[in-house]
Amino acid sequence: MVAEDWYFLESDKSEYFIYTASNAAKETFFYPIQCGYFSYKKGYHLKREKFDSYLLLYIVKGCMNLILDGSDIPVKEGSFMFVDCYRLHEYYTTAPCECIWLHYDGIAARPYFNKVKERLGNVITLANPFAAYTKLNTIYQTFSKKEVLQEAVFSKQITDILTLFLTAEAASSPINHTHTEMGEEIISYINEHFAEDLTIDMLAEKAGLSNFHFIRSFKKVTGYTPHEYIINCRMQNARFLLQSTSLPIKDICYSTGFSSESVFCSSFKRLTNMTPAQYRQIGESE
Repeated sequence: MVAEDWYFLESDKSEYFIYTASNAAKETFFYPIQCGYFSYKKGYHLKREKFDSYLLLYIVKGCMNLILDGSDIPVKEGSFMFVDCYRLHEYYTTAPCECIWLHYDGIAARPYFNKVKERLGNVITLANPFAAYTKLNTIYQTFSKKEVLQEAVFSKQITDILTLFLTAEAASSPINHTHTEMGEEIISYINEHFAEDLTIDMLAEKAGLSNFHFIRSFKKVTGYTPHEYIINCRMQNARFLLQSTSLPIKDICYSTGFSSESVFCSSFKRLTNMTPAQYRQIGESE
């Protein structure tokens, strides 16, 4: 970006951070080079012969145009722009636009880029961009909030985004967002709220699906029905509490989301072939 292009940024909404990776990271990981959140005014324009990195940009609001190989490609709100900046590249705005972006590189950056481009192109519109956007935003927030910078964690977050691109359903797919992204979002929600009264109606609405399609899609992703997954999650936490605390069994029952002690005990015995008290006793004897 040339100096005069700063005129086209809303400075109070825009910030960016520069990162210098260690030699170990350059030899092993994906690593960030720059990242930020920019609010562009109408008329922003950037053209670069080369900037040694790969650019991943998400349109939060508005739209942008990408020029590559003589093609002028619109990038709409909710889409990702994915660019090999080792080559000539150009993009501009015809209206206000807000973006979160990351320049990154790494030992496997080029083969990953080529695989993603082959599958989805340079403009990526997912049926549900939630998971990929969240991971990109986490990288940005780590810098913005001045949190501890861990190169291995950065590498995993970038890898996760690229893996989502290689496995997620594109917006044009008739399957829509009923698989990978939905599964990850709902699984995360269940793991955080397993002790609450979770219903199929609630989870299906959160996924934006009918009950029938939600149950079918969830099982395809996890191998379990939503009810089975919730019970297993509760049981896993109950087993941990039985062996690592002296809480009464009744308290463990209610703290892990079971409606009654009898339901808890019968479910526990069905899944483990022993009562909660027997399970605790075995743990104490080991």
